[in-house]
Amino acid sequence: MNMNMQQREEKQLEATLQAILNKVNDLKGAIQALITKLETEHETINWPTFLDNYAILSGHLTGLSKILQAELASSLRSRIVLPLQLSCERDEALVRLTEGRVPACTHDLVPDLLRTKPEPQAEQRLQQFNHKASTLSYDTAQKQVAQFAKVVSHVWEIISKGREDWEGESMRSA
Repeated sequence: MNMNMQQREEKQLEATLQAILNKVNDLKGAIQALITKLETEHETINWPTFLDNYAILSGHLTGLSKILQAELASSLRSRIVLPLQLSCERDEALVRLTEGRVPACTHDLVPDLLRTKPEPQAEQRLQQFNHKASTLSYDTAQKQVAQFAKVVSHVWEIISKGREDWEGESMRSA
């Protein structure tokens, strides 16, 4: 009975990993397509086309997020990942697996890859921001929120006007 349960968990883990891998590959393909489009059509691409491509990216990220939050992925959270071997020499298998992004699994690289907490400098800055936010008075916070809303509204107007101008120019040139 225990063996069947273990086999079922392993199959479930493999299926979850395959689903994650498929979503990551879809996301990677969408990112590559958007980058290619921006590089080759940067002068002719219009705003709606860019937004469509961005929506595709967003959809892939949402799908990946749902898989990672699903109950099936909970078995991944209890797994521990450790490198089996650290070496300063180039590892061709690792280069192939990471598509050239990681040439070797070194002592310098592993802490960044396996980090579960923010870097100490980032964590310290976050604590400073939290402390500063907790010491603000209610009135000061309300004034800052109102000022921020005003700035956002102004930026929104500028962007909207720019988009309208851009779309008008693209309609005229088409």
